[in-house]
This record gives sequence, structure tokens and C-alpha cells, in this order.
Amino acid sequence: MRTEEFHVNGEDLLRKFREIIDSGMARRVIIRDESDKTLVEIPLAVAAVGTVFAPVLAAVGALAALLTKCKIVVERVD
Repeated sequence: MRTEEFHVNGEDLLRKFREIIDSGMARRVIIRDESDKTLVEIPLAVAAVGTVFAPVLAAVGALAALLTKCKIVVERVD
């Protein structure tokens, strides 16, 4: 398993999160703030289930409204 990091502005967080999910190769997504504090950790097996997906997007959207800069850490399948 390999890890990738993306530094994004709060306004781009939801867009990047959707791109990661659409790629289908991610196992887990971790969103951290500027001080590297983990805000949310999302296993994408959970996010892939349609009924669970909407609340996950809502939570990520709420974080995006509060953050100016953040880091998305993506654990990908090799």
C-alpha cells in the first residue's frame, strides 16, 4: 500500500475528495488541518456504500467551510 498527500484549500477539499473516490483505487482518506491534526479518517469501503456516502460528503463539505488549508492523505492499493 502506498500513501499520497495533497495540500488543498478548503474550497477545493470537496472537489479533490470526490476525485479520489471516483478513482476507485483508494483504501482510506485522512483529512488533516494545517498543524497536521487528523480531523477525519474515512475508510472508503464505507464511503462506497450509497446510503453512507451522502453523510460522508456532507461532513467533508462542512470541514471545507471551516478550513482555509488542509492536507488530504490517501492510502492507495498497489
